[in-house]
Amino acid sequence: MRPLPILYFSDILCIWAYFSELRLDQARHDFGAQIQVQYRFFQVFGDVPGKMATSWRDKGGYDGFADHVQTIAARFPETPIHPRLWRDSPPASSNPAHVFLKAVQICEQEQSCAPGAFERAIRKVRDAFFVEGRNVARREVLLDIGASLDAPVDPICRLIDDGRAHAALAADDREAAKLGVKGSPTMSLNEGRQTLSGNIGYRIVEANIQELLREPNLDLASWC
Repeated sequence: MRPLPILYFSDILCIWAYFSELRLDQARHDFGAQIQVQYRFFQVFGDVPGKMATSWRDKGGYDGFADHVQTIAARFPETPIHPRLWRDSPPASSNPAHVFLKAVQICEQEQSCAPGAFERAIRKVRDAFFVEGRNVARREVLLDIGASLDAPVDPICRLIDDGRAHAALAADDREAAKLGVKGSPTMSLNEGRQTLSGNIGYRIVEANIQELLREPNLDLASWC
């Protein structure tokens, strides 16, 4: 039987998506080759200055948001974050990191990178931001991450400079719109019929996967 695809939409700067990686790891542990996580990117922090000037204008701006993120992180002591996150040199946008990661994904598809490089790069970028407090909107930071993965820097830069990585990110945007994705993180299963969004418990994820594995016939999803 083919593995069950789980489309996982997230913004690389989203704290909930960072913690949701724990649920993905548990799902991989529990279901192994029965599932296949397919990463997609969804823009939430595409315009950080604009977000801070509107959504957080009356709540302390960057400092208020930084406090909010630390409050969330206190609920996940097993995954500590940098104490100065969002205070010192915050990224202006998540898009540079998303474009970089799409370039790594294309490299892996074309076998220019080792198998698994894309997923390792996602984790490395998230760790660089959330744990190390680095500005992952900066190209030199992203390329340093690529070098640490033994990913070929020249092909990655070419894919960014010739627009192919941007096109792949635009394809993620179209797919998110088609499936009605509204936030980060979002898991989409069963061709978009089942959507799990935000901070949801692992047992909910587990139950949805188990049901689809129990009865993979998609025709049963509709009573019409």
